[in-house]
Amino acid sequence: MAFQPGKTRAITPAPTLAAPVAAGLAEPLTDRELEVPGLLAAGPANKQIARQLVVAPETAKKHVSHEVGKLGVANRTEAVAGARELGLLR
Repeated sequence: MAFQPGKTRAITPAPTLAAPVAAGLAEPLTDRELEVPGLLAAGPANKQIARQLVVAPETAKKHVSHEVGKLGVANRTEAVAGARELGLLR
């Protein structure tokens, strides 16, 4: 779209990333993804995580899956250990 004086348009800001790319992370974690390791460390099922995050269980499952993928691990237990090593657990 060419510049048109006097005409305004909304600009959608880029999503903010909560943490810089840490060693061992393929890409940074979002603010929401930074909440997940602490919840995983407590050991609840996705259904309980969903209640705490106030999202659908399928959404919680996706958050956990993204966490596992970004940390480059195979499962939830390894995700918690990886998050600890990276200092992501508060």
